[in-house]
Amino acid sequence: MRAAGKAPRTSTHARGRAAEQAAAAWLATQGYQILERNVVNYAGEIDLVARDSRGVLCFIEVKARATATFGPAIAGVGPAKQRRLSRAAALHLALRGLHDTPCRFDVLGLDWTDTGWRYTLVRDAFPYTP
Repeated sequence: MRAAGKAPRTSTHARGRAAEQAAAAWLATQGYQILERNVVNYAGEIDLVARDSRGVLCFIEVKARATATFGPAIAGVGPAKQRRLSRAAALHLALRGLHDTPCRFDVLGLDWTDTGWRYTLVRDAFPYTP
């Protein structure tokens, strides 16, 4: 039984989906065209695949944090995650015959504040790391 006046707890998965939806909407206002969401292949998962306003293909990792206890959201994309994203993106390009397509890795951090999400976009956040 929950205390009066307290909101029900949502699952981490549900919060993640909501944050990803908010991220996609925000990116659209920044000139990105979302092409695919939650791309899963044998090498890993890519949150968003998009084209920026100049037509560059972007693999976007969305990281959301409800509190600042462990630092800003973008800090959650370390070397191991970068390698997994790189491998998933390489396979994604290969499966679609896009070997020579210019692309980059962007990281979008969503940090919860009293007034809603604060967005931090890092374009070209890291190089391809096999």
